[in-house]
Amino acid sequence: MHSLTSEQLAQAILELELVAPLELETGLREAGGRGTSAEALGAALVRRELLTGYQLERLMRGDRRGFFYGRSTILYQVGAGSFARVFRAVDRDTGKIIAVKVLRSRHAKDIERQQAFRHEGEMGRLLRHPNIVAIEEVGAEHGSSYLTMEFVEGQTLRELVKLRGAVDLPRALDLIQQMAAGLEYAHRRGVTHRDLKASNVLVSSAGRAKLVDFGLAGIDETGDALLGRIDQPRTIDYAALEKLTGMQDDCARSDIFFFGTLAQLVLTGQPTLAETRDRSQRSDPGRFQRIEPLATRAPHLPRDVIETIGRMTLLDPLERWQTVADVRRAVEQLAEAHAGGGDASPAAALPAAGPAPTMKGTLMLVEPGETAQRSFREFFNALGYRVLVTGNPRRALTMCDARNRSVDCLVLSSHALGKEAVEAFNALSADPAYATLPAVLVAGETQTAIDAMARVDALRRVTRLPIRKREFAGLLEELLGVPRKPDPA
Repeated sequence: MHSLTSEQLAQAILELELVAPLELETGLREAGGRGTSAEALGAALVRRELLTGYQLERLMRGDRRGFFYGRSTILYQVGAGSFARVFRAVDRDTGKIIAVKVLRSRHAKDIERQQAFRHEGEMGRLLRHPNIVAIEEVGAEHGSSYLTMEFVEGQTLRELVKLRGAVDLPRALDLIQQMAAGLEYAHRRGVTHRDLKASNVLVSSAGRAKLVDFGLAGIDETGDALLGRIDQPRTIDYAALEKLTGMQDDCARSDIFFFGTLAQLVLTGQPTLAETRDRSQRSDPGRFQRIEPLATRAPHLPRDVIETIGRMTLLDPLERWQTVADVRRAVEQLAEAHAGGGDASPAAALPAAGPAPTMKGTLMLVEPGETAQRSFREFFNALGYRVLVTGNPRRALTMCDARNRSVDCLVLSSHALGKEAVEAFNALSADPAYATLPAVLVAGETQTAIDAMARVDALRRVTRLPIRKREFAGLLEELLGVPRKPDPA
């Protein structure tokens, strides 16, 4: 396939109305005029933030679809699974940042997948609560089903705990209260979630917890009849639990059990159930019988917290909390009792008060999510580094070139940025302006293709979430040439 000319690229941009004509002309002049290359024009438009790297990549491939869904313009991909992809987008009518979830094309003819996807959309339009992600539009574009929903600037509960470990007790109880409020609201509407897990809870940069993905949610006899029901409305985890306890389709109390595993994850920093994708292991009822009691896993927690939260995951459904409303009231009492409590775990502790440590250097962090930015900043500050932050890889490169060197090491997070982060990382070894700049590319736990894409050398390394303090400290010291101190006895 032949490469595009700058004229062809400009024409495609105008036809798709991705950039206004006057702004496109400005980009052309900056790139060197109409005789310039498509690559130079694209780089100028991305640098001016008129296009995103994701949009440019699709244009250069000759793609003309996938830029718009309903009223939204796609900016870049922020998440992906086997079922669907999630994109950051902007509403063309309001200018508001939103999220667009698009069902993967391989499921276009799968009736059950399509039904579950539409079910998630209709459920999200029914449930309106501050602790549930709101869905605005359900539709199809060029054969692709999509949902538009509020964009939560933050990260999943799973990502938060992977990065930070256990959350301090008052903050943990606050998050648990918020999840309980959202789940209680859904249950009062006759809606059970049926797929509660850490990746289905989003935590915003403002600290608000929101439940998401009601694709398997069920409706009881008190629910909204307009939504109907779907076949097999439980995960295999729920089915295995209910088989073990002899309570078939008891999803209200099953929701409470799996909500309890989320509460314990926040408090301990470790999953209650061993994580696995193996269906045979997940469907094994014995998996639930091997759960270690909360008192054993986290003996440092106050007794009333252990008893209240531990009761959520009792195997006998009759001994478990019977309603989420009961859970919420009990957790509210815990929050009042421990409002001034300390950290639940040393792993969550911030640096002790006292004289500011001597800084070892300055890091430039490239990460678009505000919650992730804050977590990374705390982590690097605790290691003794000053941190500058941007969400734009190209802006970071501008600040880090040899003529304007204000940082000692570049840290790029590819979890949300994906290929954009890898391209910026690879640009370092190709440009003499960055010949002496150390860099670390932090890949998401499931981004297995990053290792093959990234160009590593003596100054550029790839690591993967979750990052561990001692290992990352050693990596930075090696890259920066800081003498290592012996570990304390």
